[in-house]
Amino acid sequence: MKSLTREIWMEVPRRRMIVSLHRQVEELVAESGVREGLVLVNAMHITASVFINDNESGLHADYERWLEKLAPEKPHGQYDHNGAEDNADAHLKRQVMGREVVVAITGGRLHLGPWEHIFYYEFDGLRRKRVLVKIIGE
Repeated sequence: MKSLTREIWMEVPRRRMIVSLHRQVEELVAESGVREGLVLVNAMHITASVFINDNESGLHADYERWLEKLAPEKPHGQYDHNGAEDNADAHLKRQVMGREVVVAITGGRLHLGPWEHIFYYEFDGLRRKRVLVKIIGE
């Protein structure tokens, strides 16, 4: 069995932002040499998410509006968690969007539907963050 473990580090320049990881994950799958297996991609921070959906800006704007309705950032005082930090909304948004994705590798490539794309969604940015990519298979 082959395996590859890498971390993708990034500086997210805004508090909330969707970042494509798709190309980087594809490159790591190729580097791994795995032809049949699985890739795990997960956020290593409790205020961020990794998800799969359409790479379409209107949908991304819809996510932002929807999540802000579910867990508005302000007023900060509405959350018991907020005190030293003001990121309770980020924890709640992450809970809705999830922590990770697992994607099949078939024939050395990501085995995804025609419009599926891998993203990182930052909810409390403006500092260095990382994503774990773990690839296993034959």
